[in-house]
Amino acid sequence: MGLDEDALDYHSRDPPGKIEIATTKPTNTQRDLSLAYSPGVAAPCEKIAENPERAFTYTAKGNMVAVVSDGSAVLGLGDIGPEASKPVMEGKGVLFKRFADIDVFDIELDTDNADAMVETVRAMEPTFGGINLEDIAAPECFEVERRLREEMDIPVFHDDQHGTAIISGAALVNAADIAGKDLADLDIVFSGAGASAIATARFYVSLGASKENITMCDSSGIITEDRAHHEDLNEFKREFARDVPEGDLADAMAGADVFVGLSIGGIVDETMVQSMASDPIIFAMANPDPEIDYETAKHARDDTVIMATGRSDYPNQVNNVLGFPFIFRGALDVRATEINEEMKVAAAEALADLARQDVPDAVVKAYGDQPLQFGPEYIIPKPLDPRVLFEVTPAVAKAAMDSGAARKELDLDDYVERLEARLGKSREMMRVVLNKAKSDPKRVVLAEGDDEKMIRAAYQLVEQGIAQPVLLGDADEIEATRRRFGLEFDPVVVDPETADVEAYADRLYELRQRKGVTRREAEELVRDGNYLGSVMVEMGDADAMLTGLTHHYPSALRPPLQVIGTAEDADYAAGVYMLTFKNRVIFCADATVNQDPDADVLAEVTRHTAELARSFNVEPRAAMLSYSNFGSVDTDGTRKPREAVAKLQADERVDFPVDGEMQADTAVVEDILNSTYEFSELDDPANVLVFPNLEAGNIGYKLLQRLGGAEAIGPMLVGMDKPVHVIQRGDEVKDIVNLAGVAVVDAQQE
Repeated sequence: MGLDEDALDYHSRDPPGKIEIATTKPTNTQRDLSLAYSPGVAAPCEKIAENPERAFTYTAKGNMVAVVSDGSAVLGLGDIGPEASKPVMEGKGVLFKRFADIDVFDIELDTDNADAMVETVRAMEPTFGGINLEDIAAPECFEVERRLREEMDIPVFHDDQHGTAIISGAALVNAADIAGKDLADLDIVFSGAGASAIATARFYVSLGASKENITMCDSSGIITEDRAHHEDLNEFKREFARDVPEGDLADAMAGADVFVGLSIGGIVDETMVQSMASDPIIFAMANPDPEIDYETAKHARDDTVIMATGRSDYPNQVNNVLGFPFIFRGALDVRATEINEEMKVAAAEALADLARQDVPDAVVKAYGDQPLQFGPEYIIPKPLDPRVLFEVTPAVAKAAMDSGAARKELDLDDYVERLEARLGKSREMMRVVLNKAKSDPKRVVLAEGDDEKMIRAAYQLVEQGIAQPVLLGDADEIEATRRRFGLEFDPVVVDPETADVEAYADRLYELRQRKGVTRREAEELVRDGNYLGSVMVEMGDADAMLTGLTHHYPSALRPPLQVIGTAEDADYAAGVYMLTFKNRVIFCADATVNQDPDADVLAEVTRHTAELARSFNVEPRAAMLSYSNFGSVDTDGTRKPREAVAKLQADERVDFPVDGEMQADTAVVEDILNSTYEFSELDDPANVLVFPNLEAGNIGYKLLQRLGGAEAIGPMLVGMDKPVHVIQRGDEVKDIVNLAGVAVVDAQQE
């Protein structure tokens, strides 16, 4: 099927549409219902009646936005009316929820009268925390927004005007920098003089462009002062009338630095691009067909052409989803009375800055592994970049507080952490560890230090103050990669081929001479990053080590086990995964090391996993898993976890509840645990799950991850004498950074 057929099928599939209402509180019992509605609901009603501001405390108002349209100017479709516009408004609600966790009611109004629209929307203020106006024709849209902003005490934002302005404004800041031009000096030409074009021109002035250098063209040509005097131009077009000779778009573009297209497709040709100033900036944003297509504009001349469009199949897509969800998120969270110019500028500047940062691997993969690095082909972030939430939103919130628009003050550091938690429980949990790491960063050896991902991870570790990375690898290759990615830091590098590693060879020989290693072999082995890193950590020249990115797990684990070994109170190492769900965290052990552990191994693994849980501020409750419950089946397999529980419960060092053997659902379902097995030592469901063998552990965590929707962090190696973690082949940069943070916290405890 084609795109249209697929879209029709997508929208008509049961249930029709794209959104629904879901409850956020339990409604399983009579008690729940009496709290949700009668008679319990009277209590919050009375509190709000005393003080209407309490609606933000007791209702969803603070996270609720109305997407309002009359369907008179739907992008690419025109005046299709309110009912036909509903799929677009539902789609807007999907984007609000997906990118910023904001709930939306879409409201389509059957009126083309500005007074009626203002009166209707204003009357809905008690329901919503903000109003997003959408697809309303000009010039009525200007009046509707202006009056609602004046008459309402909540944020009102017309995305068609300001969304494109903010996103393209961020692109303009970066494009001008790449072209080596100052914003105030740019000669800017607009094709189109509708709501979006006028708002964008105004916003460029807020960013530093000169209004005197902006030439605006409509279908009749350049908007001049002479036309403003003699033609029936509306007040908004007259705002950008210039005292220049009349002419058409081609005349306006001659010598221009910037072309901004917000009109119709195909109206710019190669000759017009060739007439522009050196290194021109072209934003051809008409959809679906730009004013000039990407390839034609790029090939029109020999110098750099910085090109952006509204399309996702070309670089530099000006996509409003980079703006409105995050602007509203910040505005709602500080209970702003408006979205003012300072907040819009803050959003654009934050977006521009984010485009200069290293791009996460997950974003690169989402866009077909195409190179994403600051430059002419990448001047604004991609819409699927999760960092936009916790880069742009805090900037908007801060601008609201600084400008006096906020009714609620936020601690921005704490706010960023809460925003990250919206992206998943794993981010919330990792933030606990990363904050601990930042309090006292340690030296972490990255054994495969000349790998691109390791170098990028090292940069982030330094930039965020998480660790002091030491890269082991070819020094020239590391420097070349650093330069290629524009990573502005001076990494500590140890090149095994050129560094003086004599002392490390001596120590390796001392440790392994009775394990079949000769002095010459020791010299050869320390040229291997895994052995060199292990000896550096063992000798105290580094505090922790990461390896495994380009090795199979067993071969990566072997050197640190041989050189560093297990801790004094441990005979075995184990691999642990932390699985995060929406409202639950579970640690799964052992998933990577011990194939067929006995009761002693299971007990030891449980102790070390509990210690790991506490490093994440999780108080452990451990369950020994099996296919039986508390002796219901008696075999060699079920006796092992049962014996491990007995050892742990008799161990004075164990200060956390542990029980078993038990089935997996018994361990994690409160009703089963507390009603059927009320004698259990666990008062609440387990958060440390110890599997009876490696096979079960590996299968179990992967099923939970893939089918249960859990996010997995790990494997984290426990039981080692010094902090060592073996990452998975193909892990992303964020995984390396996360495990480095865990290693630093391990080292702090050492």
